[in-house]
Amino acid sequence: MTTRLVFGAATLMIAGAAATASAQAPLRLMNSPCTADAANPTTEARTGRTFLLDYPCDLKAGEPVTFILNLHGGGSSGTWQRRYFPAIDQKNRYRLVIASPYSPTRSWSAADDEYLQNIVTAIVDQIGGKNVRAFWLAGHSQGGATSRRIVCSAFFGPRVDGFLSLSGGRLGGAPERAPGAGRPTPRAGANPPATPSGAAAAAPAPEPTCDFSHIYETGQHEIVALPMQSSLATKYQCRPRERRPDVIDTHAGQVHDGGSQNPGTKQWGLLPRPGTAEVFVYPGCQGGRVIADVRRLDKGHTEGLEPQVTEELVKLMVSASGGKIQRASR
Repeated sequence: MTTRLVFGAATLMIAGAAATASAQAPLRLMNSPCTADAANPTTEARTGRTFLLDYPCDLKAGEPVTFILNLHGGGSSGTWQRRYFPAIDQKNRYRLVIASPYSPTRSWSAADDEYLQNIVTAIVDQIGGKNVRAFWLAGHSQGGATSRRIVCSAFFGPRVDGFLSLSGGRLGGAPERAPGAGRPTPRAGANPPATPSGAAAAAPAPEPTCDFSHIYETGQHEIVALPMQSSLATKYQCRPRERRPDVIDTHAGQVHDGGSQNPGTKQWGLLPRPGTAEVFVYPGCQGGRVIADVRRLDKGHTEGLEPQVTEELVKLMVSASGGKIQRASR
């Protein structure tokens, strides 16, 4: 009798431990295998279109995350964008879930809105809205212009906590574009660009009026000068602009526009290389929002972001208030 009781108790203990281990098993988002670095093509079920999904391989159910929808520029792709703004390298440290979608026309339009909305809905449903600490739109060039267009829409307005514009236009007062900005004209007889990386929007949409944090990043050679004021900072009663310590990168970014280097221009962007970035923050903003500008010195429109400045942008993003999706899920 005693032996049977001991055996039964041991069996229950093992079963309980197995159940606990199973409960703590990492999530597999969207049935997409998690890898340390490789892109994970994932199908959005309703449209049948794919996107790239990155998340921590040890992500647990119920763990708070910051969700980023990372939009490429015109003429570019999700694969290029994933390396242009390589937040994937920060996914473990800052607990990021990053979706990098594609436009089949290589330029975003209203025809893609349903696809983008479906990606967000599917990921949030699996993570659980109460576990999305913050949701950010990030976009390079025309992807930034698209983020600006949709950020206050009926779908995104109640969900988006922040907008990171990567050479995609500044809210709160736009800088003047530098002379010579735009894609360079190839030399006579040169092959046309093979890897375009996103032209800037022809005309910006009106400034959005809903509430969210905003970070603007640009290359020094794209603009004449960075504005010293921000109407968004005034709106959110931020304190005067402060300059943070420069971010110094000893490693180059991962991509550039290799099809526009014959000749290249400093305004459009040359080869990847190390660099320094200036960081300006308007502190103490109402509601914990973050309003900031980051200017990468001696860089143009298409050099991929270096590792340290990428982390600085991510740190600014996760320092901002969030919770729109969390509150809507209660």
